[in-house]
Amino acid sequence: MAMWLATGGPKNVIDQAALRVHLDDYIDTQITSGGVRRLLIIPPDHTRLNSMAGPITAYLWDRLHDRLHIDVMPALGTHVPMKQHQCERMFGTSIPFERILPHRWRDDLKALGELPASFLGELSGGKLVQPMQVAINKQLFEGNYDLIVSVGQVVPHEVIGLANYTKNIMIGVGGKDTIDKSHFLGAVCGMESIMGRVDTPVRRALNTAFDRYVRPALKIHFLLTVIGPDEKFNNILRGLYFGDDDATFESAGDLSRKVNFDVFDKPLDRCVVYLDPEEFHTTWLGNKAVYRTRMAMADRGELIILAPALSGFGEDKQIDKLIRRHGYLGTDHTLKAIQADPELAGNLSAAAHLIHGTSEGRFKITYCPGQEVTKQEIESVGFGYRPYADAAKQYDPAKLTTGWHTDRDGKPFYYIANPALGLWASRQRLG
Repeated sequence: MAMWLATGGPKNVIDQAALRVHLDDYIDTQITSGGVRRLLIIPPDHTRLNSMAGPITAYLWDRLHDRLHIDVMPALGTHVPMKQHQCERMFGTSIPFERILPHRWRDDLKALGELPASFLGELSGGKLVQPMQVAINKQLFEGNYDLIVSVGQVVPHEVIGLANYTKNIMIGVGGKDTIDKSHFLGAVCGMESIMGRVDTPVRRALNTAFDRYVRPALKIHFLLTVIGPDEKFNNILRGLYFGDDDATFESAGDLSRKVNFDVFDKPLDRCVVYLDPEEFHTTWLGNKAVYRTRMAMADRGELIILAPALSGFGEDKQIDKLIRRHGYLGTDHTLKAIQADPELAGNLSAAAHLIHGTSEGRFKITYCPGQEVTKQEIESVGFGYRPYADAAKQYDPAKLTTGWHTDRDGKPFYYIANPALGLWASRQRLG
């Protein structure tokens, strides 16, 4: 195992020309000279538009599709398959839509084995003592690929600590039980002790599953990006890391902690987060506004979530139903619901999401949707409600940039243009 490229720094700028040079070198040394004839690329989906994975995937396609067979399988996890216009927004128009394969997390699977209950019990301190069935999309095995290239961004993540690397395979194209148990493991271990960290219980579980069942059977490379803001909060490619080992991820993770983690001297009394209509249509995704700011929020503060394209709660109909049934009412409520509702107990990723998406009563969460979700629906799951049109008059996304602003009452508020790009915390929460 090896790391072929590690370039980056908090002030580093990798422009398009430099990116192409690095990709050309990777193509020449690892694909062309390696005799690859069938290639599978696994990028994230359109909910990671800012990851640079889309342009990287398109560049690999453009350079190689006339020389070898290429398929693209977005790492959907539990997300719905991408529509053609979303694929074109993410990857451009050169990749034929029929070559972009959907991942169906409940069905398209090859069972590989399991992690024993004792191991999950050890990782969770006895809070989750169940086996984890390990399965990933069967196409990775049946497609006869000479090489699989996983492309994605390393960024703070609420379930695993830092996104990508083995998560892109084990969760992104993984099966239901792997997704359920890993998410619930993160929830019971405590999200605030996990976010932004390289080594976490969930990372250990997924790395172990990958090393035991996937690495010996498939040749997988990882092309990892780190995106950080400049002084005007434009997204800049700060780091590139290519390899097939833990060191590749750990190096990217070290840089992500430096460029994607904002620490405040005092907690935020008021925070406003905008959910881009192209990325966020459900609270399953939109609650990144909650996950990524909860360590920054003051007790009795207010988190205001501008969600103009919100159309529901879950990406999956069954999970949407469970969110509507149980709501975001805190850890104790959710744990009791698991005992009382076999359907929720059988969908632990949904239970984990309900835990992650609550403030535990510590601060107020106000969702501001457009016209597709009603006040009754929002309040029924435990959130405060305000119409988007009304909130946008006070907090206009077209006029605000990430950072501090003064409200009409003369008090400060902090605005976040995209919660998926960082992690925010107060020093007192960091201990």
